[in-house]
Amino acid sequence: MSSSGNVRYLSQPCINAGEFFSSHTERKSRFMRWLSKLLKGGSKRRFVNGGNPSPQFIGDGSMVLGAPVRPLDNRSRSDKEKEELDRAIALSLAEGLKKPNGYGWEPSNNDDLEKSHQDDFYPSYPSYVPSECNPMGYRVCGGCNREIGYDSYLGCMGTFFHPECFRCHACGYPITELEFSLSGKESYHKSCFKELTHPKCEVCFQFIPTNGIGLIEYRCHPFWSQKYCPAHEHDNTARCCSCERLESVNARYISLGDGRSLCLECMESSIMDTGDCQPLYHSIRDYYEGMNMRLDQQIPMLLVERHALNDAIVKEKNGFHHLPETRGLCLSEELTVASIQKRPRIGGSRFVGMRTQHHKLTRRCEVTAILVIYGLPRLLTGSILAHELMHGWLRLKGYRNLNPEVEEGICQVLSYMWLESEIMPGLKNMPSTSSSSSGSKKGGKSRVENKLGEFYMHQITNDASPAYGGGFRAANAAVNTYGLRRTLDHIRLTGGFPL
Repeated sequence: MSSSGNVRYLSQPCINAGEFFSSHTERKSRFMRWLSKLLKGGSKRRFVNGGNPSPQFIGDGSMVLGAPVRPLDNRSRSDKEKEELDRAIALSLAEGLKKPNGYGWEPSNNDDLEKSHQDDFYPSYPSYVPSECNPMGYRVCGGCNREIGYDSYLGCMGTFFHPECFRCHACGYPITELEFSLSGKESYHKSCFKELTHPKCEVCFQFIPTNGIGLIEYRCHPFWSQKYCPAHEHDNTARCCSCERLESVNARYISLGDGRSLCLECMESSIMDTGDCQPLYHSIRDYYEGMNMRLDQQIPMLLVERHALNDAIVKEKNGFHHLPETRGLCLSEELTVASIQKRPRIGGSRFVGMRTQHHKLTRRCEVTAILVIYGLPRLLTGSILAHELMHGWLRLKGYRNLNPEVEEGICQVLSYMWLESEIMPGLKNMPSTSSSSSGSKKGGKSRVENKLGEFYMHQITNDASPAYGGGFRAANAAVNTYGLRRTLDHIRLTGGFPL
């Protein structure tokens, strides 16, 4: 009987015919030897002459006796043989009772005696009807769906596999390590599972490390979804001054020489000198005129370096400036500014060969000039110009002493509307300046440039500052409800937005 687990397999007894006859012959031989001893002893008493030969036995089953001798008692031969046979049976029964416990039997009648002899040759077993079950070692491989049999196997989540069939769901190679990863019903190498699930930094391309409590902590740009290690915010990793994406190890950023860097995508449409910016500036003035907001005064526009803009912001007494992100200025004071006259060229990883020219700005009206920082893409430069021109329009039209939330908010609305007209021409029936602008070298905006425009609009709507962000949301709600003209009239009368 063999066992596997909790299942016991019983086989019915099988009796070999040769073994049966051998056992019967052995019993007969023992009985005949005992009977011969009995007869031998009796014959010694019955022989008259001691020279007569004793019985001779040939083998265990045959006996040859000498010449018969007349017995001394007068009983018949058949009676005496019957008596001796009864004695032989009695002695045989006595020997059986001397066997150890479990082997002795004591029949009470002839039927029991016959049954006992049958039990000696046909032992009884409890009746058993085998149920349908797999033989020991029968398993089906979860990988190839073939029988495993008695070969080596692996078990995982109640499923069995040939060792070569237990494979990683990611790379397809067998899993031979002692430890592996599970996701649902799929198994993985630990390294493959980490590659699939553990985020990698998009700056250094290493696995983002865990923090002090064992959690994966990373930064993610809200628009571009760029994931990176928190350490890159403080390790002087370059960030594009236009799109705000961090420079990765496989990207090339160009330094503008004033602490700013520019990615290659933003550099494709960047405006580098005042002459290049003039067509864009005039197209935005035309955009204002198309909305019946004509600027009667010719306001100078200059593209300047970062430090020149910062100096002008310090001297400017009017307006609210979003430091340190201010990239344009509507100037009211008189001062001398160095504007960029010659577009710089790329030398290695930076711009070189820039040429500037000083301009003395005199005040002829409420607005002296509009200054914009150089090196920004066309759409970003245009949105800054649209914002600063609205400042100029408000001052020229007599809007005085507006609080920062109102003035900056309505200027941001005009910047947003211009971007919207550039990215989605025809929306809200606003005039587009794409046809009159030469900012795009191929005459149209690329997919990359359109994506940048969406990002600049995202920046305006999600600005967290009270004046620029909060002011825009309040002004935009008013314009969407009452229209731009009625909102401007309400601002002139009340100094605030209509509710």
